Amino acid sequence: MAELSQELINTLFDTASALADQAGQVILPYFRSPELQADNKQQDGFDPVTAADRASEKAMRALLAELRPQDGILGEEFGPKDSESGLTWVLDPIDGTRGFLSGTPTWGVLISVADETGPVLGLIDQPYTGERFFGGPGRANWTGPHGGGVCQTRTTTDLANAILFSTFPEVGTPAEGAAFAKVAEQVQLTRYGCDCYAYALLAAGQIDLVIEAGLQPYDIQAPIAVITAAGGIVTDWTGGPAHNGGRVLAAANKELHAQALALLANTP
Repeated sequence: MAELSQELINTLFDTASALADQAGQVILPYFRSPELQADNKQQDGFDPVTAADRASEKAMRALLAELRPQDGILGEEFGPKDSESGLTWVLDPIDGTRGFLSGTPTWGVLISVADETGPVLGLIDQPYTGERFFGGPGRANWTGPHGGGVCQTRTTTDLANAILFSTFPEVGTPAEGAAFAKVAEQVQLTRYGCDCYAYALLAAGQIDLVIEAGLQPYDIQAPIAVITAAGGIVTDWTGGPAHNGGRVLAAANKELHAQALALLANTP
């Protein structure tokens, strides 16, 4: 990652906050609305997209065209835009559309800035609860209805005392699910269904592990930035970079990461 000036870092954080504000204003009128409908993007399953997803990403793209027209964009709902600056905004307008449809407040807006090596900074925003989690150079903090504070991951170093999250009980392929089960068998508590909110909880020091498979870059780049800044570690299941998606292991610290990785690393 090329070193960025503090002035540019501040500008990028301000822009990310403005994008999250804009997205939240567009999304919230749809949330828990009886008129909300979803289209299915997947022929052999259920991968929903709503008018809120599309409107959120359009609004963020329009604001970026004003504020950072030289930057690239990689979003979930629309085509990529090439970068002239070496920086690309990675946008998930609603991460957790299934939760959004269900009325649960565990979905969120994911916004990150990446260079050729991966995410530089990012945020996880939950407009309905008013919570926002930041991570990047010199910054790891959260804001919410009760103020704010520093994001710091937990110090749990033994799987037997760890809290593990994943979005779906059926994690990826049968082989991936079996590997996840090896970790789940050893932890203190396993919970499901929080989408990107689980990564925010990890960064905030509430849980210890998130393990998932089949992710896209826009699903994980903002969480990588936030968790890393808070002291955690995010890799794929071999210990390599995770910013391109796929299989992801997020851990509160290197000790816990090593124990989970040993159970996941040889998954076919």
